[in-house]
Amino acid sequence: MLTISNLSVTFTQYDQGLRRKQLTVITDLDLTVQPGEVVAVVGASGSGKSLLAHAILGILPDNAQVSGTMEFHGERLTPKRCKALRGKDIALIPQSIGYLDPLMTVGRQVQRVGQLNGLSAPAARRLRDRTFTRYDLPPTASRHYPFQLSGGMARRVLVSTAVMTQAHLLIADEPTPGLHPDVVTETLNHLRELAQEGRGVILITHDIEAALQVADRVAVFYAGTTVEIADVQDFAGGNLRHPYTQALWRSLPQNDFVPVPGNQPSPENLPRGCLYGDRCSWVTEACREARPPSQFIRQGWVRCIHAER
Repeated sequence: MLTISNLSVTFTQYDQGLRRKQLTVITDLDLTVQPGEVVAVVGASGSGKSLLAHAILGILPDNAQVSGTMEFHGERLTPKRCKALRGKDIALIPQSIGYLDPLMTVGRQVQRVGQLNGLSAPAARRLRDRTFTRYDLPPTASRHYPFQLSGGMARRVLVSTAVMTQAHLLIADEPTPGLHPDVVTETLNHLRELAQEGRGVILITHDIEAALQVADRVAVFYAGTTVEIADVQDFAGGNLRHPYTQALWRSLPQNDFVPVPGNQPSPENLPRGCLYGDRCSWVTEACREARPPSQFIRQGWVRCIHAER
């Protein structure tokens, strides 16, 4: 459904004295999503997760330069095609309930999404009511404003807007932070249900544990690139290939609970070689000479020349 190859995003900015500088925030990023699949995208803040979503949707700011290829259903995602597909075939579930209009009832907002996607007002209203019932939203919820809903109910309203689009690809950007664990599970189950209908789902999250509950594969981002794409079973099975992914797994409370030392490099000061080299216990001189290519090793993709160890 979605194929991203060697994606790079660079921003042009002006420093003191109107000196122009280039900040490359995404570098040679790869990702694929198949119909019926949930692909979780995990990584620290600043690793490029939300920027990837904005690139797919074609909503990057004017000072961004994009290279590489993005294809949706086998056709290239040009700016014109992104605009045509956005909100219809490709939909975003935003990370904040603040995206809901505070001056409009949620029922009207969700119905409006259906009408913008070609449904008549009666048809959109019927689909909205069925969707609200499916997600355990009471009939009275449609008459409420966002501030009158609990956090979990508002989150389900956001998921409902994505259902109304009938989109083939859904991008859920941090849909669970700050929610009660029961609501987190509920929200993730909704995403799984959408994938089971044949849609592709990208789940952007900091929460590896949440990702492992629902995803088929996990793409690990670091400093704007994909360092590993692994099946969910590889985490519990000890088949992780990249040292950063292994460190993330060990940092979980139920594992060694060992923090990853050091910091992610700034886009203004990226190393010439491996982006993780300064924090890696496996690093050799060869790692510092050039960026490692993506390799298919033990049924997963990884950017590390020592991944066989």
